[in-house]
Amino acid sequence: MVSTGRPTIGIALGGGAARGWAHIGVLKSLIAAGLEPDIVAGTSIGAVAGACYITGRLDALENFACALTRRRLFGFLDINFAGSGLITGQRLNERLEHHLRDFTIEQMERKFVAVATELGTGHEVWLNKGSLVNALQASFALPGIFRPVQINGRWLIDGALVNPIPVSVCRALGARIVIAVNLSNDVFSKGAVIHDQEALPEPSLATDGAELVGSNGRAAVHLLHRQIFGRSNGAPGMSAVMMDAIHITQDRIARSRLAGDPPDITIGPKLGDFGLFDFHRAYEAIELGERAAEKQIDEIKAAVRALAA
Repeated sequence: MVSTGRPTIGIALGGGAARGWAHIGVLKSLIAAGLEPDIVAGTSIGAVAGACYITGRLDALENFACALTRRRLFGFLDINFAGSGLITGQRLNERLEHHLRDFTIEQMERKFVAVATELGTGHEVWLNKGSLVNALQASFALPGIFRPVQINGRWLIDGALVNPIPVSVCRALGARIVIAVNLSNDVFSKGAVIHDQEALPEPSLATDGAELVGSNGRAAVHLLHRQIFGRSNGAPGMSAVMMDAIHITQDRIARSRLAGDPPDITIGPKLGDFGLFDFHRAYEAIELGERAAEKQIDEIKAAVRALAA
């Protein structure tokens, strides 16, 4: 544990797919203010950002994120129609291995936990030992998108299904001050019950000839684009449906868990207009993360002073 002469600060980095790039901006602002977290708990993309922070690879993650375009993003989507996930994740795993393969969690100077969910039982699993890369792969294994990861005989998937913003982990590891980064702060906050919605027939969809004509390569790319981003008429793609369903569930679970175990400070970047696949908008997300964190710096410093007295 890093000795700073101040109360131990923990940070809970929530899940949120492409919105997770905002974590980079949050962490940069805290570091610049001299408020580096001593304990890091992350779920899904939050685990990735947290791992890069504790290993000194945050700049490398920022450079990678800001270099992503839609075309480059497709280059990382190694599609797998035969397995238990739409994407094998091999190309992303190679990037993780390149930067983080030499690290085990227990050797880190700061305490770190990646949260995952066990298939079958629904157990919340805290990955705090062993390979850092394996822990990250399990924590961001979105069901239906990435295949599950087996660790110590358990098949694990995305931790956002059980603990989207792991405040409880920070508290259990001894944090005196817990900062939560909620990436869905303004995304699903207007959820309501819609009464008396009339059921109308679904409009017929014209067959998109691009699936059937042209080279096989162009057809495959077009089909993949539709699966992820949806049809041009606004109908969502298969992957978008799965991810939206997961994140609506995640938002409801996060509200419940944060109500029962509230953090001391919540940082909520304004990411309402970010789609879950908008990985190419990293620069904007990072900037929004920085702004949101800067607004809370004085409050965090006040909490540090109060507990240090």
